[in-house]
Amino acid sequence: MSGEIKKEIEQCIAQIESYEQKIADLRQEKETYPLEDYANSNGISNNSDVGKMKLRKTLNGHFGKIYGMHWAPDSERLVSAAQDGKLIIWNGLSESMLAAVQLRSSWVMACAYSPDGKCVASGGLDNFCSVYQVDFSSASNTQGAKAELTQHEGYLSCCRFIGSNEMLTSSGDATCILWDIETSTAKTTFADHESDVMSVSAHESNQWFVSGSCDASAKLWDYRAGKRCLRTFMGHESDVNSVAFFPDGQAFGSASDDSTCRLFDIRSYDQLNCFKNEHIICGITSCDFSQSGKLLFAGYDDYNCYAWDVVTGNFVQTLNAHENRVSCLGVNKNGTALCTGSWSFKLKIWA
Repeated sequence: MSGEIKKEIEQCIAQIESYEQKIADLRQEKETYPLEDYANSNGISNNSDVGKMKLRKTLNGHFGKIYGMHWAPDSERLVSAAQDGKLIIWNGLSESMLAAVQLRSSWVMACAYSPDGKCVASGGLDNFCSVYQVDFSSASNTQGAKAELTQHEGYLSCCRFIGSNEMLTSSGDATCILWDIETSTAKTTFADHESDVMSVSAHESNQWFVSGSCDASAKLWDYRAGKRCLRTFMGHESDVNSVAFFPDGQAFGSASDDSTCRLFDIRSYDQLNCFKNEHIICGITSCDFSQSGKLLFAGYDDYNCYAWDVVTGNFVQTLNAHENRVSCLGVNKNGTALCTGSWSFKLKIWA
């Protein structure tokens, strides 16, 4: 190696160390969040109509840890997935089990309900996504899968329907894939993450989806435009386990193992708020917004679901009926109910 090349390498190393120190110094500075600052400067307090949610229903039927749930478009039915090897479709109003699907593998991690209400899907440690036709003719659905989407090389962490014939999946192989369900083929693979992708969220009003990963980042994609991400949102200090679009589709929330949830604005490419409490030091598994966007709900490893005021960033209510980790949650489409699922084998509906 010539002396000139060696000198250039040393200069590059020194420059990298300088940048690393600048990043460390910036992280030591007090973080500021536009929404919180606005609320403080204008004397805005928590919304008066929050903090009144009560437990209304308990859904019993699983015999294993619940890992996923998703509401149907009618806001009454929902599907849940647990490590008893079953997908169960429920009527949330009557607490009744409408149908059950026996899965080939009990190591399920995710489930989804299609926008037309005709299909459900699941996936997990078997590395593929199975799509099933909803059948209410009997309590037990023994029919085989309508489609099996196989290309991921790692566990399937999340799945979401895009319309009635496309599926979006995320995986431990650090990729997301857009599928054609009818042909069971991958249309586009999104591979800009550097570690396991834990969650995806798509918004019906645009062609965007957002993903959260163990590389501590969230990424915005246009699933019609190509394979490269549009933007990368940093701020978390550990795995991003869940992402959820804000109701208007112009912002999204994220939940992380660093004990914080964060709100990112897509248009300004900025972090608007951070939801944390010095007494809450456990990981966060899931998050979703109320229909109005006033509240952010998050499920925690300490067995609780916490509600946060989106504008002020303040904690407003604890929903604490579970006896184990809250692993998943979701607000129904018409905004009238929140469902939480837990490792205690139960689903709870709040309103």
